[in-house]
Amino acid sequence: MDSPPRRKSGLNLPSGMTETSLRLDTFPGSCRAVTCVSSPRALSSLSSPSKSSTCSDRFIPCRSSSRLHTFGLVEKGSPVKEGGNEAYSRLLKSELFGSDFSSFSSPAGGQGGSALSSPSKNMLRFKTDHSGPNSPFSPSILGFDNGISSEASTPPKPPRKVPKTPHKVLDAPSLQDDFYLNLVDWSSQNVLAVGLGTCVYLWTASNSKVTKLCDLGPHDSVCSVQWTREGSYISIGTYLGQVQVWDGTQCKKVRTMAGHQTRTGVLAWNSRILSSGSRDRNILQHDLRVSNDFVSKLVGHKSEVCGLKWSHDDRELASGGNDNQLLVWNQHSQQPILKLTEHTAAVKAIAWSPHQTGLLASGGGTADRCIRFWNTTNGHQLNHVDTGSQVCNLAWSKNVNEVVSTHGYSQNQIMVWKYPSMTKVATLTGHSLRVLYLAMSPDGQTIVTGAGDETLRFWNIFPSVKTPAPVKDTGLWSLGRTHIR
Repeated sequence: MDSPPRRKSGLNLPSGMTETSLRLDTFPGSCRAVTCVSSPRALSSLSSPSKSSTCSDRFIPCRSSSRLHTFGLVEKGSPVKEGGNEAYSRLLKSELFGSDFSSFSSPAGGQGGSALSSPSKNMLRFKTDHSGPNSPFSPSILGFDNGISSEASTPPKPPRKVPKTPHKVLDAPSLQDDFYLNLVDWSSQNVLAVGLGTCVYLWTASNSKVTKLCDLGPHDSVCSVQWTREGSYISIGTYLGQVQVWDGTQCKKVRTMAGHQTRTGVLAWNSRILSSGSRDRNILQHDLRVSNDFVSKLVGHKSEVCGLKWSHDDRELASGGNDNQLLVWNQHSQQPILKLTEHTAAVKAIAWSPHQTGLLASGGGTADRCIRFWNTTNGHQLNHVDTGSQVCNLAWSKNVNEVVSTHGYSQNQIMVWKYPSMTKVATLTGHSLRVLYLAMSPDGQTIVTGAGDETLRFWNIFPSVKTPAPVKDTGLWSLGRTHIR
C-alpha cells in the first residue's frame, strides 16, 4: 500500500538539512535560543553549552562571565613599551574587568609581552620611576611625574640673601667692653644714641650729623641709654645710679631721678612708665607725671639686673639678671608672675615677639649659650637652641618672623634665625671683640652693632614690609668709615 503523501514544509531549508535537524533547546538560567545543528555529530556538542555559541535577545554584562577581550580592549600585536609596569597593569586590569580578563591577558609561552601591552589610546598606561620603590601606590606609577606634581606642590623658595659685610662703619672711641651695659639705641625718628665714656652722642642717620647731647663730668659715666617710643626724649642711666631724661631735639635735660644705690645698667620704656635696672638688684618704676623719683620698686633678682624689656602691649615686663633668672612682671603686681630658671648663665638678651602676644625670647651668657622661647601665658618653654657662644643681644624683626642675635665668646658673630624653625638665615662676622650692643632702625631693615673694638657696624639684614625682595648691598648711606665724634 502506498504511504500517505508527506506534508510539505513551509520552511526554506538549505540543501542537506531537514526539519528533524531543527530543535528548540532551553538552557537553565537563560532565555530561549534557536540552535542550528548541521550534523548529528554536532548534536553531541549540545551537552556542553559553554563551548557553543548562543544567541539572546539582550546582553547583561557580568564580570565573571563577560569576555571583554572581544571588545578590542587589548592590542595583541603591540610590544610592551619601555617603562611599563607589567605587574601593576595586570593587577589593575584584573580589578577593573574581572579575573577572566586577567587570565586572558596572562602571558602564554614566550609571547607574554604582547598580552600585557597597553592599549594604543594610553589606557592603563603608567610610567614607572625606576629610581624609587616599585610600589603600585607610588606617585610615579600613578602618572604624577609628568608635571602634575610640580603644579600641585609649591617649589621651595630660595633662601634670602643677606649681605655678609656692613655697608657702613663708625668709629666709636671709648665704647666700653662691658657685658652688663646697654650703650646703643636707635629712635623712631631715625636718630642713633651712643654712650661713649662720660658723654652721649646723637647720630642722625638721614644726614650723618653728629651731635653731642651731654657730658656727665669726670666723676660719672654713661651706663645705659633708651629712647621713648615716640623718639623725642631719651633716658640715660649713670654709674652713680641716677636716671636722667633729656629732650633729644632741644638737647636739654628735663629731669633727674634718684633711687638706685649703684650703676643703672639697663632702661626700658613703655607708653608712660620708665623702668630701670641696677647693680643693686632692684627694678624701679618711674612716672614723669608725678614728682616722686619712682612710683614702685620690684624686688626679685639676687644679682645685678642686666636685661629689661616691656611687651608691645605694655602688659608685661621681662627682666633678666646675673643670677641666671628670667622674671616676668605685670603692671599691677609687686611680685613676679613667672620665674624662669632654665638658663645657666646671666640673662641679658631679651626680646618680645611683635607677631604673637605672649611670646618671649631670652638668651644666656657664656655658660649657657642658649636662646630660649617662652609662652608667658602659661610659663612653658616652647623651644631652645644652643648657639655655641655667649648670647649678648636679641631683637625680633617686625617685617618678617625672624630673630637676630649677637654673640660674644668665642666667635663674636651676628646670626639671623627664622622662627619657629630656628634655621639659620645668615651668619655675619666682622667685630674682633664681643658684640655687646644691638639696635634696629625704625624701618626694620637695618641693624647697628657695637663692640669693645670701638666700632659701630651697620648691616642690611631684613627686607622691607612692602617688597620682601632680597636686600641689596647699597643702602641709604655710602660705604665707608667715619667717626661718630
